[in-house]
Amino acid sequence: MNAIRVLLADDQPMIRAGFAMILDAQPGIDVIGEASDGDEAVAAARATQPDVVVMDVQMPSRDGLSATHEICAALPSVKVLIVTTFDIDDYVYQALQAGASGFLLKNAAPEDLVHAVRVVASGDALLAPSVTRRLIQRFTRIPMAQSNAAALGELTSREMEVLQLVAKGYSNSDIAAELVLGIGTVKTHVAHILTKLNLRDRVQAVVLAYEAGLVTPARDAQNRSQPDG
Repeated sequence: MNAIRVLLADDQPMIRAGFAMILDAQPGIDVIGEASDGDEAVAAARATQPDVVVMDVQMPSRDGLSATHEICAALPSVKVLIVTTFDIDDYVYQALQAGASGFLLKNAAPEDLVHAVRVVASGDALLAPSVTRRLIQRFTRIPMAQSNAAALGELTSREMEVLQLVAKGYSNSDIAAELVLGIGTVKTHVAHILTKLNLRDRVQAVVLAYEAGLVTPARDAQNRSQPDG
């Protein structure tokens, strides 16, 4: 199996060095480059085609949000993991909508960073459990686009059930147990949901589900991450 190729984007050299030390020590993960701002991150991503970009939000010259948007639009195979000091802000929600596949705090344990990189590289998505509810409560009051509302009508009743559980933070194994389905069947349903709704990953599915009112933060948000694909 090929190693996960990681690009680090952060304006603080010590942070980059720390992340590089943690990730390079892991089997199956190689740090292939570093960037100190958004412009460098975009250029390096285009040049090296990493599997995952670990992206800071606030950087000089060009921030991580703008860089994330360009990378995700131009390089669909490259996944972006937002790692920031701030537990919640406007940038984070916008970055997720721009295509970022995950969000983690810099004060997370080293093993959490490794896990997040592996999860994102696998094509799944991850939100730090400590901020999922607050992120959704604050930002999903934004009206849902009409195109997304129409697309929801294309989902089957079973797909709608699966989407609601995804939005509550259930993993595929959790969903399988809840609905008495096989893991393979759940994965197929999730894939169909993402395709029908034209979404990049589970993070965007969570955002859409809350915007659509399929679940509500006060009653349904669970302090869970989305760890499997």
